[in-house]
Amino acid sequence: MAERESPALRRAGRQAMLQAGFEEVFNHLDPYSRYLTPPEAQRGRERHLGATDLGLTLAPGRRREVTISAVVPGSAAERAGLRPGDRVAAADGIALDAEAMDEAHAAMEGAPGSSVLLSVRRGRRRLDVLLTRAAAPQLSVVAQLRDGILWLTLPLFSSATPEQLDRALADIPASAAPLGVVLDLRGNRGGLLQQAIRVADAFIPAGTIAFTDGRHIDSRRQFDTAGPDLAGGRRLVVLVDGRTASAAEVVAAAVGDLGRGVVVGSATMGKGLIQVLVPLPGGAQLALSWSRILAPRGWPLQMLGVLPALCTSNGADALARNLATLGTADSPMTVPLARARAARAPVPGSEVAALRGACPPAEGRDADLAAARAVLERPELYEAALAR
Repeated sequence: MAERESPALRRAGRQAMLQAGFEEVFNHLDPYSRYLTPPEAQRGRERHLGATDLGLTLAPGRRREVTISAVVPGSAAERAGLRPGDRVAAADGIALDAEAMDEAHAAMEGAPGSSVLLSVRRGRRRLDVLLTRAAAPQLSVVAQLRDGILWLTLPLFSSATPEQLDRALADIPASAAPLGVVLDLRGNRGGLLQQAIRVADAFIPAGTIAFTDGRHIDSRRQFDTAGPDLAGGRRLVVLVDGRTASAAEVVAAAVGDLGRGVVVGSATMGKGLIQVLVPLPGGAQLALSWSRILAPRGWPLQMLGVLPALCTSNGADALARNLATLGTADSPMTVPLARARAARAPVPGSEVAALRGACPPAEGRDADLAAARAVLERPELYEAALAR
């Protein structure tokens, strides 16, 4: 009826009107509830299933540039010669901007077998690279044994991640990795909650990994470990940064809260809401926030994020002081960590800002790797830093 009477509505089309209407409603709810057009809904389904992948992870760089932060071995990106540090200027002729990372990530997604043309800059060189999206999950766990440490890099979560992690841990020789294991979750945007539970379960022999809580009784759940610890009790460091989000934050929070390992890096993104997808006619969907995720000690991940025990984002001098006092009352992170673990939803914005300001979110850096090694090389330091 309205379309018949209004030329403006007819020009806009039903899809645009639906989207505008739902966006107006969701503006009053939370940052993540939204209307998904049919193409967006399809890309989301493929991403959650791990059905398509180019094998690269994007991150914001300097001067609003979009950079490649990680390349998965054996992926289309590696075969094309792409490397971490390369800057992606455009995808299929559309310029990418670090201030619109959601659009940049969306440009990487598509149907299995489809291709995307990336305009890449490396120094002063410009490269045009055509990548074809894989029809099956690429390797989402990269394992390297270096100088007595098993480095496990998880640049992304897919349906295959838990099995790949289990295999990487099972392949450790009994006498290998005497110093410990580093689980690198920097830049990991997360995935499904169940994937996070299974990844955390590979390291945590007993305890509650996470809770969910919402208004409806069905939204309240508890996720416990099934054991055993596949890392064999080896010392564990989890690396995080300001791009670590969602399911990756669940893993880091569980490891830190339960005293299974030491979290190193900066404050994470703070994305801790569970969503349900409501299908609509024509393939569109509504993504509605259903519950919030709580860490084992009861504090909310949403907005607060995960704070590290060892902060690397305040500069070299602050990092040295943090290392020297790690796990003691004099550590600059002792009070913020205690306050964060005592926080309960909803956390006032002023408290969120104060706690995150103790270790501001930042992009991963080489100092993270050096800090992880320093903790693992000194057992007394590692033991002092564990949550009690």
